[in-house]
Amino acid sequence: MEIQQIKEQICDICHRMWQLGWVAANDGNVTVKLEDGNFLATPTGISKSFITPEKIVKINAKGEVLEGEEGYRPSSEIKMHLRCYEERDDVGAVLHAHPPTATGYAVAGKSLDEYSMIETVIAIGSIPLTPYGTPSTMEVPEAITPYLKEHDVMLLENHGALSIGTDLITAYYRMETLELFAKISLTAHLLGGAKEISQDNIKKLLDLRTSYYHVTGKHPGYKKYNR
Repeated sequence: MEIQQIKEQICDICHRMWQLGWVAANDGNVTVKLEDGNFLATPTGISKSFITPEKIVKINAKGEVLEGEEGYRPSSEIKMHLRCYEERDDVGAVLHAHPPTATGYAVAGKSLDEYSMIETVIAIGSIPLTPYGTPSTMEVPEAITPYLKEHDVMLLENHGALSIGTDLITAYYRMETLELFAKISLTAHLLGGAKEISQDNIKKLLDLRTSYYHVTGKHPGYKKYNR
């Protein structure tokens, strides 16, 4: 995909996030890894509803701006994005947002560590809650690092959510899956509690994930259920 096409895709995803209410004001950020090892990143201080291709900046692995209009620079959260790429060779895009229901779990200090919905088990598995980290510092990348080995989606304590993927669409779909699952989980708990899927059936779903759906990325269930 050409760089201009990637920039347009980033803008499309940003607009969708804003329309869905996952970000407000200057919230959220998106990065995509390029073939040359550099990255495209959304600039800080701009609402995702106003993002246009020419506002996207190109940065290197140190977060330094290589190309961009005067005054534009990446979010201070770029350290978190770069850590994902450093830890995982398979990551091609990183998305950070504040989807309300999922972020409600993060603010309440609750993970979504349950296997109660078939589609979520296949797509992303359980979702951990990473320790609190002060934004713009190295605390956030340090907090998420242990979870990157097995998870493609995580909740950031008192902060929001993070999703990664081989490409931007995959990372977006995972964030979408997270928010829907959070809504369903909350409803289930209001009705008396979610009913977890049996271990045998989880193993069958993980087999389908690999053999039929060919889902990329990591999944905590493979270790948890001794596969």
